[in-house]
Amino acid sequence: MAFEDGSYARMFQRHAHPFSAWSRLLSTPLLLVPLWTRRSWLYVPVGAWFAVNPVITPPAQDTSSFATSAIVGEESWSRDLTSEPRVLALTGAATASLVSAMVASYQHRKAVAVACTGSSVALTLWQWKMWADRFTRETVPAT
Repeated sequence: MAFEDGSYARMFQRHAHPFSAWSRLLSTPLLLVPLWTRRSWLYVPVGAWFAVNPVITPPAQDTSSFATSAIVGEESWSRDLTSEPRVLALTGAATASLVSAMVASYQHRKAVAVACTGSSVALTLWQWKMWADRFTRETVPAT
């Protein structure tokens, strides 16, 4: 796996572990809990989970996992965000969906919160596919 040096790259090496990537994605609904319950102290454990999740696993050992190749592709893309405008558009759409889910959660609109969270996760998986494709393009030798 081709990572640059530095703490940012080391974080991506660990986050590229399939457990880290999948658990973080599937933890997305946790962001709604403090808003739904109106218990601000819940921001502490939720924020702590999202902060430590990318670094609690060992570095990924290979790129055979879809999640690993996606996160390695994301690391490459993060060095030049304008290199793939479609991914940038997906990022905006996923963020808008998540913000909408958070607003709906605060308003106790369960169906909207669930739908927008599902949309955010689906858009993120689409991003993963594009990042995995980028990783493949960067690692497959030209013929």
